Amino acid sequence: MLARICAVLAAAGLIAAQGAWAQSILRDAETEALMQDASAPLVRAAGFRERNVQIMVINDPSINAFVAGGQAVWFHSGLIAQADNLNQVQGVMAHELGHVEGGHVIRSMEGIKEATGIQLVTLLLGAAAMAAGGGEAGMGIMAMGQQAAMGKFLAFNRAQESSADAAGARYLHDAGISGKGSLEFFKKLQNLEYRLYVPQDTYFRTHPLSSDRVATLTHVYENDPAWNKPTDPALEARFQRVKAKLIGFVSEPQRTLQLYPETDLSVPARYARAYAYHKSAYTDKALGEVEALLKTAPHDPYFLELEGQVLLESGKPAQAIPPLREAVERTGGQPLIATLLGHALLATDDDAYLAEAERVLRNALSRDNDNPFGWYALGNVYQRKGDTARAALATAERYSMEGQAALALRHAEVAMSGISQGTPDFIRAQDIAMVSRAAMERTRKK
Repeated sequence: MLARICAVLAAAGLIAAQGAWAQSILRDAETEALMQDASAPLVRAAGFRERNVQIMVINDPSINAFVAGGQAVWFHSGLIAQADNLNQVQGVMAHELGHVEGGHVIRSMEGIKEATGIQLVTLLLGAAAMAAGGGEAGMGIMAMGQQAAMGKFLAFNRAQESSADAAGARYLHDAGISGKGSLEFFKKLQNLEYRLYVPQDTYFRTHPLSSDRVATLTHVYENDPAWNKPTDPALEARFQRVKAKLIGFVSEPQRTLQLYPETDLSVPARYARAYAYHKSAYTDKALGEVEALLKTAPHDPYFLELEGQVLLESGKPAQAIPPLREAVERTGGQPLIATLLGHALLATDDDAYLAEAERVLRNALSRDNDNPFGWYALGNVYQRKGDTARAALATAERYSMEGQAALALRHAEVAMSGISQGTPDFIRAQDIAMVSRAAMERTRKK
């Protein structure tokens, strides 16, 4: 189930939470499985543990990827949509892992500090000149200092980008993955620079020019033993599926149908159209595409998941339960799909499903607790069972995850008042309360 983590809870399968960025985080079981498998050789080559590195997708049409601390790499949906093949995406993965290995997010503070030092010195010199009666000279010194500081910081950033390029090339070599896709993607960026008339003066740029990067890396990649090594066909087929479903989910339906017209009967095209039709409330057409997909692979868990999602979000939760149950079983209890099943069980309004919904949601959250909609659904289970204290605890979990400290504290206190002291649930409510109070205190001091 493709789902957004955004600022407001939405109905019918969309997950919600306040994130660190204005864009929505896109979560999807199939996408995350592909990203994990595609990045695994590179992660190992970089010397990291696979379980510690996350590849996440943000709903943003621009062509970009970045790291923001820790070992998480963020891809914009626009980059995946514009990539022609998985090898191009792996080239970007390798580059971003180079930033992680280099600690560039933390080291950026060094560049800021050095640039700030230059600016402070010139501010003092300019102020002294102005005090001595040289107003224009003083202003000129300040302006030159600001420009010099900016140039110093941008040069620092360009050095980090070149370092990440070199590290990425090393990871691709060690993983036995061709650098052809990396060069192809840089050429895409180069064409974009030309179309957008990006200034070719490197002094005012945070990144080296794509043309310079292509020239530097071409010799490295073309002489690598893996240069002509093709991507595993099964992995490439999975990428084309994920790319299509992502386009169908984030793009306007009209745009999706232009890219994947009804004459295209391939699996990726049907995937994309199913989402486009579903977004347009053409339920029968969406289910028709899903039915055609299931004929090609009757037990594909992600096709079954999509069938369940369309049925659930079209007001047919009872019909959504069987395909979702099978999808959960065939993925070994994948947490995002299990959360969707829990939602379907609740949406029937049949209390006979409450025990199963509680079990499914608790299992899902035990494996992936970074899912605010899962906590929201579990809170509804407890509310319907009359367990107000645990409903409050689930709600506290959700608000804590969304960064709403005051609401998290309020519900954690309600939970503690109704749960026996010393139990795991009481201790968890206590922890949320302590963290929330500390967050509120930091906010007050600011």
